[in-house]
Amino acid sequence: MARPTMSHTGPNGRAVTRSSQPPRSTCAYRRRLADSRLTPDEHRQALAVPGSGEQLLETLQHVVAFEEWTNRPWYKRRTGSLWGSTPILARVLELKELRKRYDDVIALDGCSLEVRRGRMLGFLGPNGAGKTTAMRTIFGLVTPDSGQVSWEGDPITIEQRRRFGYMPEQRGLYPKMRAQEQLAYLGRLRGMDAGEASASADRWLERLGLSERRTDRVEVLSHGNQQRVQLAAALVHDPELLVMDEPFSGLDPIATETMADILREEAARGKAVVFSSHQLDLVEDICEEVAIINDGKIVVEGDVQRLKDAAPIRHLEIQMDGEIGDLFDDLQGVRQISSHDHTHTAIIEADTDVRGFLTRAQQVGMLRHFSYTTPSLSDLFREAVR
Repeated sequence: MARPTMSHTGPNGRAVTRSSQPPRSTCAYRRRLADSRLTPDEHRQALAVPGSGEQLLETLQHVVAFEEWTNRPWYKRRTGSLWGSTPILARVLELKELRKRYDDVIALDGCSLEVRRGRMLGFLGPNGAGKTTAMRTIFGLVTPDSGQVSWEGDPITIEQRRRFGYMPEQRGLYPKMRAQEQLAYLGRLRGMDAGEASASADRWLERLGLSERRTDRVEVLSHGNQQRVQLAAALVHDPELLVMDEPFSGLDPIATETMADILREEAARGKAVVFSSHQLDLVEDICEEVAIINDGKIVVEGDVQRLKDAAPIRHLEIQMDGEIGDLFDDLQGVRQISSHDHTHTAIIEADTDVRGFLTRAQQVGMLRHFSYTTPSLSDLFREAVR
């Protein structure tokens, strides 16, 4: 079947024929999106293409044509069910308008936060922003001056707290107790019978690679292994909610990967997971949602990818042979430029059209690589707390 076309005169006086359908490569791109059940924005979060300048410009034109095509009303009506849908997950934990003052220090200033079942939320903020204070209110360790902490819409009871798991920043293990004995004891405190608690302790020690250290006293374990036992202590009773304050602090890469895998698994099982961390790259990698607190109040909250897509800035990176000279001078909306060897990165405003810039880059030197991406979580964090 022939593809509909339309013609106009180009700047060189030649007739230009243009299909009224998106380019074939774009159609294939659309089919791949349908197969992967991702929206165009989710699939387009990073565009990085090696090759010549002509290939780069052609790819960029395809992306622009695809976006223009999918923005047409009739297309949206026809493909509205194509992308699938994200299930609405139940909100189980809610911190509402929490306020807490210690003499002249305001720890919480109207802090409101929601955590959903089956989701992992990264709780971020500068030192002293109120993260630990907010977490402690969940367990009754800090009583707010005003506001409410609720679980499934009701104030949290002592019985409900027994079904929560908590990993404090300052570790709370008994140093003289043996690892397995301690975990089993903590399980019994949470309502498990002796056999169930002991079996669960053994399972978590094996999962965390500590089976051979099960009879060691906690005080003789390395910092990383104590951290693993502390995680097991938060998980031994199979909690509905898992709250962790800086769980990745001091872990080596292997231990970090193990802990991240466990948190993913727990969220996939339907648990509500919230943890604080200063390792923003890690949070961006494993969390679906983030909340950023500053000066005792939440300043940013939501789905990580949606926050990145809605950000007012983008990253533009090029690799090219030769000197760039004044290449960036004519690019509008530039906020920051950095260069290292032949790689040049700019933070630009999201509505900046970079096609003319790429055309000029080809004239300046050999363009080896181009990428245009949404900002990182670190960029969002700096924007939120500066």
